[in-house]
Amino acid sequence: MTRVLRGTPERVSADIVCPSVRCAAFGVGLASEPGVSVTNPSARGIPYLKRVELRPERVEDWSVYPFHLPVLRQLSLEFSAPLTFLVGENGSGKTTLLEAIAGLCGLPIGGGGRTELASDALARSAHSRLLGALRPSFVKRPHDGYFVRAENLVRLADLLEERARDPDFRGNPYASYGGRSLHARSHGEAFLSIFEHRLHSGGVLVMDEPEAALSPQRQLTLLAQIHEYLRAGATQVFIATHSPILMTFPGAALLEVSPAGIAPVRLEDTSHYHVTRGVLEHPERYWKHLLAAAAES
Repeated sequence: MTRVLRGTPERVSADIVCPSVRCAAFGVGLASEPGVSVTNPSARGIPYLKRVELRPERVEDWSVYPFHLPVLRQLSLEFSAPLTFLVGENGSGKTTLLEAIAGLCGLPIGGGGRTELASDALARSAHSRLLGALRPSFVKRPHDGYFVRAENLVRLADLLEERARDPDFRGNPYASYGGRSLHARSHGEAFLSIFEHRLHSGGVLVMDEPEAALSPQRQLTLLAQIHEYLRAGATQVFIATHSPILMTFPGAALLEVSPAGIAPVRLEDTSHYHVTRGVLEHPERYWKHLLAAAAES
């Protein structure tokens, strides 16, 4: 089981090597163990998806969704690390791109894996117009994977319980989820169980705003679990997020999605970092502005 140090960074052993993390300390068994280092994922090669580019000849109408999004006009991405974060404002196209990446890796657009929600009617009905217009380049095709969408957890939990009641279903449907119903856990615990018990042999993990299901402390737990997977060298992770906590992962590639395109960005240069830090350090300034704007409307 992954352990995450509780408390402030000042309480972390000075022997922990985590140069890019300023607001969190995480890893495997970090609780006061000297000499433990956090592996930099960029030190490893890309295991699966190396490049994605748009094929303009496949776009029939640039005025319809999603091709009207400015970010897709000259889309050409080369992934430089096993962990990639897509960051940007709502409506910028992060989730649209993430869905297409999931589809390129053989995962259901509606979320889930190849053996769970892939068989669900609602998951099968989801589709990506962007997917068919992309040209991927793989080092090799992933043999397994999971597309985690927080809004799909209830449907997944229902599906597993249906299988548990089905006399014709062979095996234990909860085997890959800690051995018990997801309905018996909190939303965050159910979310994390996917990472604790799935993809131990590697594959592709795709996550759309996982912070929606997780407290700040549980976000640190998720980072530690991702670190365990990446340390094995057979996992590639794509995450769309607004969470500065998640963005602290050392060596991860941060790509900012905006009308100007997609470009690498430092955590400290993101609006997520500036706004979060500003509100926490000077909440009175932000509330003064918010109340003034409300009074004028």
